[in-house]
Amino acid sequence: MNTFAEENYLKAILSLSIQGEELVSTNSIATELNTSAASVSDMLKKLQEKKLIIYKKYKGVALNKQGKSIAVNILRKHRLWETFLVKKLDFNWDEVHDVAEQLEHIKSEELIDKLDSFLYYPKFDPHGEVIPTKEGTIPQTDRVLLSEIEENTNGIVLGVSLDETSFLQYLNKLKIEIGTEIQIFDRIDFDKSVNISINNKKQNISNEVAKHLLIKNK
Repeated sequence: MNTFAEENYLKAILSLSIQGEELVSTNSIATELNTSAASVSDMLKKLQEKKLIIYKKYKGVALNKQGKSIAVNILRKHRLWETFLVKKLDFNWDEVHDVAEQLEHIKSEELIDKLDSFLYYPKFDPHGEVIPTKEGTIPQTDRVLLSEIEENTNGIVLGVSLDETSFLQYLNKLKIEIGTEIQIFDRIDFDKSVNISINNKKQNISNEVAKHLLIKNK
C-alpha cells in the first residue's frame, strides 16, 4: 500500500506532465510540492523501488502504467471532492484545495462512485480542470493558456491550471472567474505580461498569472 506522501508525489508528477513536461524535473516537483530537491530525490528512489515511475538520470521522471493509474485515481478523487465542497457545501473555489488534499486519500471506491453519481458525473471541477473518468481517461479540451493567446483576440476563462489559495484569491481581486470574458490587446516583450480588458476596464496581467489561466477563443 502506498503512503499519502507517495500518492501526493505521483499526483504532482501527473499534474506536471499534463501541463506539458514529458519528463518532469526534480526542481519542478519540488516547486509543485513546496519542498526541497533533496526530499524529492529521496522520494523518487522509493517510487522507483516500488516500480511506479521511470527515472532518467539528469533528465527527469515519468509515470509508468501502474504509477499513472494510481495518480489518475487520486486526481479524480481530488477534483470530485472539490466539486462536492463547492456545489453542495458552499465553499469558495479558493477554500477547497487543502480539504480535498485530505479527502482524496480515502480508499473506498464505492464511496467515490456514489459521490460521482450524486454530483451527476461532472466533467470539470470548480477550477475548470478536467475530472478523469472512472476508467482512468483524462479527456482532452481545446483550452489554451492566456500566455499563449494571440494578440487582439477575445476569450472566455474556462479554468485555471493552478488551484493554490493565494492565486485564486488574487483572481478574485482581479474580478476573474470561470466565464469571465477577456479581451487580449498585446503582450509585453520585456516581462511577457499581457495587457487585457475585463468589462471595459484595462489592466496588465503578469506572465505568472497568464500562464495559469485557461482560455477558449470566443
